[in-house]
Amino acid sequence: MSDSSLATGRVALIALFVTALVTAQLTASKVLAFHIPVSLPVTGSTLVMPGAALAYALTYFATDCYSELYGRRPAQVVVNVGFAMNFVLLVLVWSTILAPAAAASVDPGAFATVLGSSTSIVLGSLVAYVVSQNWDVLVFHALRERTDGAHLWLRNVASTGTSQAIDTVLFVGIGFWLAPTMLGGNALPASVLASLAVGQYILKLLIALVDTPFVYAAVGLLGDSDARGTARPTN
Repeated sequence: MSDSSLATGRVALIALFVTALVTAQLTASKVLAFHIPVSLPVTGSTLVMPGAALAYALTYFATDCYSELYGRRPAQVVVNVGFAMNFVLLVLVWSTILAPAAAASVDPGAFATVLGSSTSIVLGSLVAYVVSQNWDVLVFHALRERTDGAHLWLRNVASTGTSQAIDTVLFVGIGFWLAPTMLGGNALPASVLASLAVGQYILKLLIALVDTPFVYAAVGLLGDSDARGTARPTN
């Protein structure tokens, strides 16, 4: 594993992680609806999810690649620094929203609506992020140790699949039910909460399955990996 490829991979994966994380925060307020050819329990023929689901799923690809190449502790540092940077993002966005607008500016109300997530959504997002991302790194490396570095596909799918389940439950539960209830807002009905949670989890799980070949490709390109997908991380 050359020092140059490791250095390039480190910068590229951190950049991908931060870009996807920021995009997820800025797109969370839009609710997506994907129509599918079959009718599923709870969701029916439409998968409903926050706009952040697409970008946020990509952060798990970045952390799994980073974990495989650089080790558990560096990956946890990236995750926890990313958590802190969420607050920097919120301060910058809200300071811009609250600053006076020029006459030539876009409509300040529309700007605030698009970029200003509600307090409950932000709270749910931050709690879900710090718990699920750390779980993802821990499970990834627990499976790596148990399999003696083999079966990269197993730890990629298992760590991402379980952490996405935790993320979905916490985000939907806190952002759309617990926080609105505590803050005196309007919590969504249980049926809508279930549909929202199931819809986004199905999408996230599909992404976890589809991105496995790309994890192998990234590890093979940036690191010293064998046919089983093992790499020797630097801790």
